[in-house]
Order: sequence, then structure tokens, then C-alpha cells
Amino acid sequence: MSDAETQQPAGTSRRRSLAGLIGPGLLLAATGVGAGDLATGSFVGGLLGTAVLWAVAVGAFFKYVVTEGLARWQLATGQTLIEGVATRAGRWAIWLFLPYLLLWSFFVGSALMSATGATLYAIMPVFGDAETGKAVFGAAASLAGLALVWFGGYRLFDHVMRVCIGVMFVTVVVTAVLLWPGTGAVLEGLFRPSIPDAGGLGVTWTLALIGGVGGTLTVLCYGYWLREEGRDQPGDLRLCRVDLATGYAMTAIFGLAMVIIGSGTRIEGSGAGLLVALSARLDEAIGPAGAWLFLIGTFGAVFSSLLGVWQCVPYLFADSCDLLRGERKGAAKVDTASFPYRAFLVFIATVPMLGLFWRFRDVQMLYAVIGAWLFPVLALTLLVFNGRAGWVGARFVNRPLTALALIVVLAFFSYLGLRPHLG
Repeated sequence: MSDAETQQPAGTSRRRSLAGLIGPGLLLAATGVGAGDLATGSFVGGLLGTAVLWAVAVGAFFKYVVTEGLARWQLATGQTLIEGVATRAGRWAIWLFLPYLLLWSFFVGSALMSATGATLYAIMPVFGDAETGKAVFGAAASLAGLALVWFGGYRLFDHVMRVCIGVMFVTVVVTAVLLWPGTGAVLEGLFRPSIPDAGGLGVTWTLALIGGVGGTLTVLCYGYWLREEGRDQPGDLRLCRVDLATGYAMTAIFGLAMVIIGSGTRIEGSGAGLLVALSARLDEAIGPAGAWLFLIGTFGAVFSSLLGVWQCVPYLFADSCDLLRGERKGAAKVDTASFPYRAFLVFIATVPMLGLFWRFRDVQMLYAVIGAWLFPVLALTLLVFNGRAGWVGARFVNRPLTALALIVVLAFFSYLGLRPHLG
């Protein structure tokens, strides 16, 4: 045990250990599980069955490797990764990042509003047609998220997210248990990797399942939540690892449950509409209570993702603005009352409403294309930054197995991004 760890008071260690089980890692899990994860998991389950459950575990592990590297960099240097890139590579990297951030925010914001609106319309079909219901409910959910973040601050956000993730976790897992395909089939799908052909689409959808587990850009927000929780010492690394392992374990269980649910029903469609169709099939399979249970869990998943993105992505914009202005905050928290933070919060909660009039499938496709290239960049950055003991110290430098895992992540997500163009 290091000196930093042994010098912490016993009460602080206990408080942080307990908080680690329900801390930023669970916020990351709740934010990262959105409509795309739900739709992809259920569709792949219906197409390939439980044979590809192993792919969910692999995807969650990949996201853990990257996020652990982000936490390790921040605890070693006191800088978020964005601050580190600006310091080591120069401000030009921030200028490249900002257009990406704007595009990502628009398409993800549109997708989250559409998914939340479609789910609420399925629960309360009070409008004449689904498109109108999706647009009205989606806009209302976005404005509700804006108000919660603007007036409630981090603590209210934290409490609401805990409720949402509890609801989505319990209801979706219970639904999976009601449709349980058998313990043998589940264990075989987890520990005997295979990819059914499915008319030549098995590999494509298995890769999509691996890449779709958890979030993309939102992993960068983990560092800002660490600062909100006051975790800024090297001795907090062990707690962060437990925290992240807990969060990504829940993400994996949630993904496994969606594949199991999909494998137990025959559904057609895509995106948010697929989730509504799935609830109708569940009504036939396990009764109205099962359908309502699933819809409530789906709403908890998509609204928690919306609320998480609304709260955390403005951190990235505000931090980037401060760096471009030369205002170094050191390890200070981002001011959530600052103009850059609140301006971007208003942007992400309003401008993407334009996407409510587009097909969800088109918005989701553009989001997937934009998000596909982030993880190779993150993996490469962490290989370089955490690979230099002079920057992070000998204790935090990449170990051989960690470096190998990052290389695998780099290769996989690079291939995922290039695959549509390889012919």
C-alpha cells in the first residue's frame, strides 16, 4: 500500500469505499446505456440468440480499460485528459475537438430526445399519431432535463440518476428473468464464444454489439465527476477501479438482459420504434404487466442517459473554452454556473430538437458514424500519455497487459470505423 493510501484517515477511507459502490461509475453506466444499446441488444438477441452474450462482456471490458486509463492519468497528473492534450499537444487539438463535440452533441441529443419521446408515447398514447407524440414528449423531456441540471446542480442530478438506474436495472433484469432461456444456454453464450451466421450478418451485428456497449464521448466525463466527489489523490485509484468495475458490471448485466429479452421474442423494426414493438411482443409473451415493466425500465434507461448527457457534456465545452482562453484551473471543478457551461447546456437541450422531425434510424446512424472514431483516438492517446513514466510516474505508467489491452481496443475500434469503407 502506498504512502498516500496509508495517510488517509480511516473515516475517509470508509466513506470513500462506500461511495465507490454508488459513485461516478454508476453515473457513467446510467449515462452510457441509451436507446442505441437497448435497440442493438434486443435486435441482436432476436437475430443471433444467446450465442453472442460473450460479446457484451467483451464490450464492457473494452470500455473499462479506456476509462480506467482516463482515471489513472487524472489522478497521476491532476489534469483531465482534455487538459493534458492541450498541455502536451497544444491548443490546436482543442480546436479540432470542438467541431466534433458540436456534431456529436447534436446527433446524440436528437437520438436521446427521440427515444425518450417514443417511450413516453408508448406509455401514454395521448396524441393522434406516433410522430407527433415522439416530438412533443421528446421536447418536454429535454426541457425537464434542462431544468433539473440548471436548478438542481450536481447533487440533485446524482440523486435522480440513482433512482433512474435503479428502476431501469431492476425492471429490465426482471423482464429478462421472466423470459429466461435456460441457465445452460446463458452460460454457453458467455463462456463458449461463437457467432451464428444469420445470413452473413452475424459478424456485423456481433461487432456492433461489442462496440455499442456503454457510452462513447461520455467516458471523458468521468474525470469531472471525480472532481465533484473530491477524488483527486493518487491513493484514490483503487477506489476508482472498484467504482468503474461496479459501473461496467451493471452495464454488462443490462446488456446481457437485453440480448436475453430479444432472444425470447420475435421483433421487427429499428431504433426507438423497435423498443415500442418489443413492448407489444412482451405483452403477448408475458402479459400486460411484463410490457409495462419493460417500458418503465426503458424510460429509466433513456431518460437517465439524456439527463447524464445534458449534465456532463457541457463540462467538456466549458473546460475547452477555459483552455483556449488560457485560464488554467488546475484541479478546480468546472463552474456549472459559468456562461460556457450554461450556454452549451441550453444548446444541447434545444437545438437537437430539429432532429425530432427526422427518422430515428437516420439520426442513430449518423451518431454511430461520428462516435466510431472517438475510441481509437482515446486508446492511442492513453497509450502515449500513460506510457511515459516521466509524465505519470512509475506507479501509474501502463503495465504490459494494460498496454496490450489498449492496443486491442485501438485495433478493434479502428477496424469498426473502417469496416464500412473496406468493401
